[in-house]
Amino acid sequence: MSLVPVIAARDLKFTYAPGRAVLESLSLTVAPGEIVAITGASGAGKTTLLTLCGALRSLQAGELRVLGQNVRTLSAGDQRALRSSIGFIFQSHNLIDALTAGQNVVMGMLGAAAPDETSRLAVAALKSLGLGHRVDATPAQLSGGERQRVAVARALVRKPRLILADEPTASLDEASANAVKEALSDAARIHASATLLVTHDSRLFDISDRVLRLTHGALREAPRWDA
Repeated sequence: MSLVPVIAARDLKFTYAPGRAVLESLSLTVAPGEIVAITGASGAGKTTLLTLCGALRSLQAGELRVLGQNVRTLSAGDQRALRSSIGFIFQSHNLIDALTAGQNVVMGMLGAAAPDETSRLAVAALKSLGLGHRVDATPAQLSGGERQRVAVARALVRKPRLILADEPTASLDEASANAVKEALSDAARIHASATLLVTHDSRLFDISDRVLRLTHGALREAPRWDA
């Protein structure tokens, strides 16, 4: 397994307005196959950190390398290429309403495999999350929890080296949350995917290698019962 960190951040700072700094000298390293959970109060900067690591927001200060690339120096095209190697799970599902669940998952593999192969992989990903019977359903026909699991399948189907997840189990019942936990664990164990996840859901702490709390702009180790 590569020893090069998937995420290497040092002294990150991010300010939305004068006097409103959400990140202050934040440093973080995430290794291949490691699952790191980030918790903290609303507005602490957790989602800001995820979007910086996903090259969805411009770096203001500090150093950040993701998948071995210096995010600060990437062109717009290089940023798009980097994002194609990352599996994103957002709080909003961002599914395409006109497509079925299976077709939405296929969208996560555009250009990665032949059409017949992507269809097979999409069905397998949905089955692994308990949605094998919903492959042909549109988002309007799915519950909120089912839509979230489709979004998880779309993020994981390409076996990304990095997964960035924002509250991936927030709307899920116990059985669905367990399916997501197992999928994230398998991605780490089988494919060495690194995962940085924002969560208030203590059910995810038992699969996390570390639980960190973002407070006053910096990260600190958080006891799992006090995260």
